[in-house]
Formats: sequence, C-alpha cells, structure tokens
Amino acid sequence: MSDVAALKELVIKYKSLKQEIAKVIIGQDEAINHILLSILSGGHSLLIGVPGLAKTLIVHTISEALGLDFKRIQFTPDLMPSDILGSEILDESNHFKFIKGPIFSNIILADEINRTPPKTQAALLEAMQERTVTIAGHHYKLAQPFFVLATQNPIEQEGTYPLPEAQLDRFMFSINLEYPSFIEEVNVVKSTTNDETPVINALLSAQEISNFQHLIRRIPVADNVIEYAVKLVSKTRPNSENSPEIVNNYIDWGAGPRASQNLILGAKANAAVNGKFSPDIEDVQAIAFSILKHRIVKNYKAEAEGISEKQLIEALF
Repeated sequence: MSDVAALKELVIKYKSLKQEIAKVIIGQDEAINHILLSILSGGHSLLIGVPGLAKTLIVHTISEALGLDFKRIQFTPDLMPSDILGSEILDESNHFKFIKGPIFSNIILADEINRTPPKTQAALLEAMQERTVTIAGHHYKLAQPFFVLATQNPIEQEGTYPLPEAQLDRFMFSINLEYPSFIEEVNVVKSTTNDETPVINALLSAQEISNFQHLIRRIPVADNVIEYAVKLVSKTRPNSENSPEIVNNYIDWGAGPRASQNLILGAKANAAVNGKFSPDIEDVQAIAFSILKHRIVKNYKAEAEGISEKQLIEALF
C-alpha cells in the first residue's frame, strides 16, 4: 500500500476510533485526541485531573478500541519495582524462573504515579525510555507497541512524591482533564445509571498501529515548520537569544531538545489524522501547550503573581 493510501486509511480509522470511544466517553475530546496522537507518535502521556473524571475509563476504552492488551497498576507508597517489572522465583526443579510483571502489556495505566517512592517511579520510567526490562542481568523486551499513560491528582499533595523534571520530560504530552459541561454531565448521568453496557469493538491491531507509527515518521516536514518548532522551544529558555520578557521574568528553566522533537512528531500525527500530507505551523500550535507545559519551571515570582503555564506559552506564539 502506498503512503498516500495508508494516510487516507488512517483518517478513516481515526474517525471510527473517535466514534467508538464516544459510545462510552462523553466529552473530553481534546484529551482523547492528544492520547491518540501520543499513541500514533509512539509517546507516553501524563493525565492530570481530579477524581471522578473517568481517567481510568478513558484509558481502558481506548485500549479496547485499539485492540491492545491493557494493565492497570495502582501506585501506592509500598509498591516495589518488582511489583511492576516482575521477579525471578525458584521453581520446583531448583531453576530460577522469571515471572513477568504487569508492565509486559501494550498499554499501562500508571494510576497516581506520584504516590509511589522515586525508586519505583524510576523503574517504570526506565522501561518507558528503553522499552526493555533488566532483571538479574537478563534483558527482556517489552510488548510492542508499548505506551504508558500515567495519572496524577492535582488536589491531594500530602504523602506524594512529585516527579522530577527529568522524568516528566519522558512524557510526550501532559494532558489536563477538565470538568464536563452541564449538558455533558447530564448525558454522563443518563448513560451510566441505566442497565445498558456499550460494546467496544477493536478497530485496529498492534501491527496496524505500528505501521501507522512508521507512516507518521515518514511524513515530510518543511524546514520553516521545523525552525518554528525549535524557535518556539528556545523561547521558553530564560535569557536566551529568542526569549521574550515574560519568560525572562517568570521562568527558571525552559524546555530541552526533546520538546522540539515531540512538537514535530505531534504535528506530523495531528496533520495525518486530519488528512494533510505535511504539517504546518498550525499543527505545531495545536499540540504545543500539552507538550511544553510540563517542561517549563516557573519561578517564585510567577507563583506569587498567579501566572499560569497557559499564559506563558500563549505569549510565545
């Protein structure tokens, strides 16, 4: 199949996916879009939202619609790396046997990732980056495709272990889940208080997803779009050549080169699902906030004056 035909098929599949997910999930369109874009780009996502916004249900529904294996890991203060990765046990014949942990799946929901100590967080984040697990000197490849969708509750901070900036940088998107509108909440209540259970059909296979990932990487990008993305990221770095005054005043640290890479990959994916053969500046802007907001570190002055990440990033356009 030619790349043009494959791109047209991706557009059709993407629309069907959105319709399938909408059987269960009402609203949260932008969050679902960005989760699907991160999957098509081969990246991981951090979902931030208060309890009750169906974060788990969204991830589970998406995994069903994509035809992928799904595992949920509830992160707690006593969770150990072996509870995620797996461990070796001595079997009846006195040989060590490796028992795979829940990370050996296609989609991992790391629920409340900031509730577990750094040692366990690091074990997951290493697997995210390397897509392999090392136990007792043996390397084990993870299932492909492999995605981690981690959640955080922005309200309760007591007893949590915030992810360091270097680990946050491994997530392609940081996605905020907002409260539903009045009409959306009415429809949620109607659909969840009856005796009907929607059936989600698997519309893609793991191999098809992998093929689409390679297709997106082959999409050409004009030099001016790449330069725009790199310049946008460089503007987040205070006291640099391109940084505006608002950045110099309110940001301590800006985004690194991985942000530039993710902006272009995300722009390619956004263009592809909208039927475009090459991304433009609007595609970069469409995904910029979710890619940049967890990669900038505000200073005390920004906190004191209530300056949000959104205000800072919008000032860069």
